[in-house]
Amino acid sequence: MREGLRLVWDRVQRLYERWKITLNLFLFASLLIFPYATDDNYLRGVVTKTLMYVLMASSVNVINGYSGQFTIGQAGFICVGAYTAAKLMTELGCNFFLATLFSGIMAAVFGVLISYPTRKLSGIYLTIVTIGFSEIIRIICLNWVSFTGGPMGIKMIPSPSIFGIMLQSSHNFYYIILALCALMIFCTRRILSSRMGRAWMSIRENQEAASSLGIETFRYKAINFAYGSFWAGVSGAFLASYYHYVDSTMFTLDEGFNIISMAVLGGMGTLIGPVVGAVIVNFITEFFRFVSEYRMVVYALLIIVMMWVRPQGLFGASDSSLAYESAKKAAQKASRKAGVGA
Repeated sequence: MREGLRLVWDRVQRLYERWKITLNLFLFASLLIFPYATDDNYLRGVVTKTLMYVLMASSVNVINGYSGQFTIGQAGFICVGAYTAAKLMTELGCNFFLATLFSGIMAAVFGVLISYPTRKLSGIYLTIVTIGFSEIIRIICLNWVSFTGGPMGIKMIPSPSIFGIMLQSSHNFYYIILALCALMIFCTRRILSSRMGRAWMSIRENQEAASSLGIETFRYKAINFAYGSFWAGVSGAFLASYYHYVDSTMFTLDEGFNIISMAVLGGMGTLIGPVVGAVIVNFITEFFRFVSEYRMVVYALLIIVMMWVRPQGLFGASDSSLAYESAKKAAQKASRKAGVGA
């Protein structure tokens, strides 16, 4: 059964690769007209929230999927971006788009500050550091009452505006986050086709070999961390303006695990993976809302099945290291059975 499911999905993936450009254009066109195709504000809100998570999952995918570093503390960078935008917009009257840029830059600065002290760490050790960073940021925001509002958070965060015109309708927020997602995917695709992107992927495959070829691994890893953190900060700025409120409970470790699971489910190291993962996770969350917290059981079962059938994720490369390990174990099992039969 497992092999059958894997073969079926591999065929689906090959079909997607064949018609990728046409399907992507159709998807983008559908997203452009979606707000005018439905009058359901709830559905429009769900799709807007899903796109926000697409941006968050894509930001962590840049770090985990393309340079081989592993962070679970993405909620910390989102928190930095959210509070930066909230303070700039509520106290300084800063425009949303300018505040979003500064939020991304501030999160990127924190990303660099984390990457340099940990440049010789990898795997579980780097993961623990990023978890610690995320919790430190959250606790600071919880207890620094005079600056962040403490448990009460920051309220009355204004909506985006252009030339004094407030963009506060659900249509406006939808198109803003859609534009941010499209910009992020476009920029990431361009970078991956450049020397920098190839350096990231060479570090992911074999850091020692990349270093022996003259690639400054520490510098490229820092840039990668900063770039992924920048988009996490941007998503945090949108979150703050969208909800008009921000507090520390929105950036717990559970949220960090939720975001990384979207990237893992869809397939890290691909542009389409985090998009698919975010859509599936948010669909499950909303579709099974009637069973309250038990919907998380369905979510957990999906992750377990995915790790069993396609450990590299739905759209992960079939020749990735995770796929290779899974195939090797299956081959060893088959050879043992053949030996017993003989």
